[in-house]
Amino acid sequence: QVQLVESGGGLVQAGGSLRLSCAASGLTFSIYHMAWFRQAPVKEREFAAAIRWNGGTTIYADSVKGRFTISRDNAKNTLYLQMNSLKPEDTAVYYCAATRRGSSRYSKDYDYWGQGTQVTVSS
Repeated sequence: QVQLVESGGGLVQAGGSLRLSCAASGLTFSIYHMAWFRQAPVKEREFAAAIRWNGGTTIYADSVKGRFTISRDNAKNTLYLQMNSLKPEDTAVYYCAATRRGSSRYSKDYDYWGQGTQVTVSS
């Protein structure tokens, strides 16, 4: 049974930082492309960042580029999202997702999802 478990969310002031983690089990993590998506209240889920299976290529949404860094540790079966210079508009539930179909910005391309972790940025 595949499990993706996010952690590291919380309440932070604008300008602060958080590091999210996603622990994977039940799949061969090292061959999956991974991503972070987020969903704010009354908004659709949106892409934040993605990373290929070997960490060699990363892509970011324009809204987070230069502030967020996605990374992975295949030995620990863990995905990370370092979030710096946080803004109130970054407030959302953050989800990690896994796919074998290539690094993608589209949620429909991902097969497995975590339950999410809440990030709240106060102004």
